[in-house]
This record gives sequence, C-alpha cells and structure tokens, in this order.
Amino acid sequence: MALQARRYGRPPVPENSSSHDLDALWRQTQERLRGSVPESTYRLWLEPLEAAGVEGGTLFLTAPEGIRAWTERRYSSLIAEALRDSNAGLERVSFAEAGPITGGPENDPKLNPNYTFERFVIGPGNRLAHGAALAVAEAPSEAYNPLFLHGPPGLGKTHLLAAIANYLRDNAPGLSVRYTTAESFTNEFVTALKSSGNEAFKARYRDIDVLLIDDVQFLQGKPATEEEFFHTFNALYESGSQLVLSADRIPSELSTLASRLRDRFEWGLTVAVEPPNLATRLTVLRRLVEEAGVEIADSEALTELANRIDANVRLLHGALTRVLAHASLMARPLSSELIAEVIPRHRSAQPTSVEEIQQRVAERFGISRAELVGSSRAATPLRARQVAIFLTRDLTDLSLPQIGRLYGGRDHSTVLNSLRRVEASLDEDAELAEKVRELRGAIHNPVAEER
Repeated sequence: MALQARRYGRPPVPENSSSHDLDALWRQTQERLRGSVPESTYRLWLEPLEAAGVEGGTLFLTAPEGIRAWTERRYSSLIAEALRDSNAGLERVSFAEAGPITGGPENDPKLNPNYTFERFVIGPGNRLAHGAALAVAEAPSEAYNPLFLHGPPGLGKTHLLAAIANYLRDNAPGLSVRYTTAESFTNEFVTALKSSGNEAFKARYRDIDVLLIDDVQFLQGKPATEEEFFHTFNALYESGSQLVLSADRIPSELSTLASRLRDRFEWGLTVAVEPPNLATRLTVLRRLVEEAGVEIADSEALTELANRIDANVRLLHGALTRVLAHASLMARPLSSELIAEVIPRHRSAQPTSVEEIQQRVAERFGISRAELVGSSRAATPLRARQVAIFLTRDLTDLSLPQIGRLYGGRDHSTVLNSLRRVEASLDEDAELAEKVRELRGAIHNPVAEER
C-alpha cells in the first residue's frame, strides 16, 4: 500500500510485507509497551500511534499532530526496544505526522474516524457552519453549492470538511468523494504538467461527485493553478457535483485571486467559523480529558485552562497536551496550580505571525532578522534559524513547504531536518530548552499578566 501523510509523508510498505502482517506486528508491540508504562501514559502517548510502513530495519509510525514531537522524543527508544523483542528484524522507529485525512486514487479515501459530525463540539461561533456542512452531507448538490467556510486556523474547518467526507463514505458509498488541500492540488497539477499527465489529473478531479478543497487561499499567486482550478470548478458545478471550500478569510478578501474565481466561491452559501466561547472550550476540554483517562484534582482546573486559551481549539488542545505531559513527567495531578505554572495567563491570544517569531528569535540570539533567514552556516545564525523554524512549526498552522519559503526558500527536507535537530536537542541541552521555553512564552503571550 502507498500511504501519504499531510505533512511529513509515509513510506510505502514493501511488497513482501502485507498490511495484515504489519498490523499484527504493531499490536504485539503495543501489548509489550502497555506492560512497560503506566496505563495513563500508554493511553495518552502510545495508544494513538499507528504503523504506516516498513523500510529496511525501520518501522514508520504516524502520530496525531498534538503528541508526535513529544512521543518521538520520550518514547522512541522504548518502542524500538519492544520492536527488537518481537524478532521481526526491526530495530528502529521513525515518526510521521498523521493528517486529518488522506486521499488516493480510490473513491474511498482513508479518513480520520475522529473527524465526524458527532464529535464536532457545537457552539455559538460554529453552529451555522456545522448545520450547513451536515445539510450538504445529507443532500449533496441540493442544499448549498458551493459551501464556503471561512475563519482563522484551528477553529474546525478541516474537521467539518472531513466530517462531510466521512458521512458520505458511510451513508453514500456509491458516490466518489475527494478531499485535498489547495497546496496538494497545486503540487499534483505541477507534477502532472511535468510528466505530461494532465488528462489523468483532469479525470481525477473532474470525474467525481463531491470535491472538498481546504485552504483555497493558497491558490493565490499561482496563475496556472488558478486557471486549472477555475475550469475544474466550472466542470464540477455544471455537472451537478458538490463543491465544499474553506479559507482563512471571506472570498472578497482573497485579493490576489482572480475575480472570476472569487465570484464563483460566493455562488452558494458563505459561512464564518468563529472562535469558541468559554462553554464550548470547556466542553472540548472535558471530552479530551475523558478520552485520555486522566483524573482531575480540582473542579476548577479545566475552567482555568479554558480561560487562559481563548483563540482556537487547536491551541486549546496543544495547551492541554503540554499540561498532561508535565503532569505525567512530574507525577502530579491535573490541577489549577499546575495549569498556572505551565500555561501563563494572557489578555488575548492573537494568531502568531512568522514575522514576530523571526524577530524575537533573532533578538534572543543576538543577530539580525536578515541573518536569521539568510544563508549563513555559522553556528549562531544556524542554531537560531533552526529554533525559529521549530517555533514556526509549533505556533502556526503552516506546512513544511510554506515554512521553507519564509526562511530563504529552503526546501521541505531542510525544514524537516531543522525540526528534528531541535527536538533531539531539547532533552540534552538545558540552555536551549530554556531559550525555547522563554521564546514560546514571549511569542504566545506577548502581554503577560500578574498571577
């Protein structure tokens, strides 16, 4: 099988290794891991891992975005030891980040089962978006076509797109459904042009019943891709296929996108997805804590955390993950006191800008921002650049190629190498770990309040 991951990518399983054998091997390994760590640790950090493929003596694992880096740093050696005990000839593990949804040439893409309408936490800021998405899933091409969801990152737009695809997979298996991102659409189109496979590309995207495109703002500035998507949109719309689109802003604010494409985005229903209120944030936290099997030491702990993180659900999930990690390492209960130590209080949580990250990191390392994003291989600029890339990955919703373009046009592998170098150093270099902690706090909480 040839699996793909949204950010890091997954290797194919060799022909001599069936998916059944791989799944059986991983189940055996998980049983060994369960017996070597506390149950709460296993459920939080190890149970969500999935085997993706084998290459040489390495087992490739996928992990949800919120736990991948921590699990890789803390538990890689433990997993590798359990693998060696299996006598399967595997001695190493490598991690890839599991995307919310992956698609292949098949009509039934592999979807994250957690992204469903039932698991979407509804609040005042997303009730209309949820209702519109459900209506589209129940009656494709009859309710709203196209459906355009917009709002800042981390509010659940991808969840809703994937929920539509999951619903159709379960309830209308005869329909051909494809989910992708604007960036993936662009990459596939460029590859098709280079390989003279444009007709196959057109068939892949125009001969379907439902097309879901995430982050269409990334079509801006790519005239050839815009042109192709314009014709794809027209072909699908005229044939009666359903289109669902998402972006970080309303169509009229996609200023560099061709006006004829912006106009088409507004033909159907345009719905905003807004930040969650306190009650919604509390509901999200209670569900996450319940699923993690974690006990709460005092009744106000989750309220304290929900009050400290108010920007979006993704940041809220990340904050809870950090708190649970500290609780696990220090053998302390999840309490308001621990939350106050790990998550500083702030007046507002605005979306983090890459410019702010670059400027603060440059100042902390005593170099200019130009040196930070430049080509210098001297020790200080190089280390500062790696830290800035690491924080950009941690504090923004940008993909690896997008991050690379913001750091001097570096490629995907260079960005990935920077991430791994910083992650590997955090456990061994106390000074670096302190710098990263201080920078994350300064960037994430620019106006700290007295506790």
